[in-house]
Amino acid sequence: MERSLESGNVTRVQEFVLLGFSMSPETREVLFAVFLTLYLLTLLENALIIFLVCSHTELHKPMYFFLGNLSCLEMCYVSVTMPSLLVGLWMGPYHVPFPACMTQLFFFITLICTECTLLASMAYDRYVAICRPLHYPLLMRPQVCLGLAGTSWLGGLLVSVAKTACIASLSYCGPNVLNHFFCDISPLLNLSCTHVALTELVDFLSAIIILWGSLLVAIASYVAIGRAVLHMPSATARCKAFSTCASHLVVMGIFYSAALFIYARPSRIEAMDLNKVLSVVYTVATPMCNPVIYCLRNREVQAAFRRALRGS
Repeated sequence: MERSLESGNVTRVQEFVLLGFSMSPETREVLFAVFLTLYLLTLLENALIIFLVCSHTELHKPMYFFLGNLSCLEMCYVSVTMPSLLVGLWMGPYHVPFPACMTQLFFFITLICTECTLLASMAYDRYVAICRPLHYPLLMRPQVCLGLAGTSWLGGLLVSVAKTACIASLSYCGPNVLNHFFCDISPLLNLSCTHVALTELVDFLSAIIILWGSLLVAIASYVAIGRAVLHMPSATARCKAFSTCASHLVVMGIFYSAALFIYARPSRIEAMDLNKVLSVVYTVATPMCNPVIYCLRNREVQAAFRRALRGS
């Protein structure tokens, strides 16, 4: 597992052992079947949303453009973390080479940061739709939507490059056991045998910029939306405006609650069992529930789905 470094007697870990969830083999088998089903269901739901948004012109609107981006992101998201979870449930603790661990970490950070900014962009879209409806075609024209989505993906990529480079540059002298089901930031920092203050600072500042920054944009948008809704003349109009935001608020609340607790802290997390449970929430539950919460209960999406069934 370890090889001697040329510069001294220190050893450097060449692979990590992912513990996954410690439980009986029978329980792991049941959970394997459950999570495999959830994984396939998540891929199917999000692929369906992408197909409907791309193939039906009535869904060529900013809101559905962002939902299509979110579905694409979450298909990648679950494909980065779920295979590790499934392998751990099938085999128990297993070995992951150092480069593979860093690669998984890179894609995971990219996707979680991109999701944060996409959720903020969706909140801004709802703000414009409700608070400035007459300017909506101009403020949310296709070029703006592409710019917001592109900035989200590019921002997540740049943050991930910086964070992954810092974590990969640390020395890991042993032990090499990660108490998690995938290569995440906190368990890796806990195993480092060098001073991690700079890496923790980079991690904390990026969390402030991405997590807290996008959350503040979303909160500001919904404060403005709340004021506009309260001044609407009829209860019907208020109910309709609220219904267009309720789904986004639910998903955003679940995602940010777990992500902020785990990542937006300036110190390493010791309660790794709680960390693993919360990670399941936003790596498994949220991507599976988002299509149902956002789209499959939406009348326009339901109508497009029925037309697609009749056409087939």
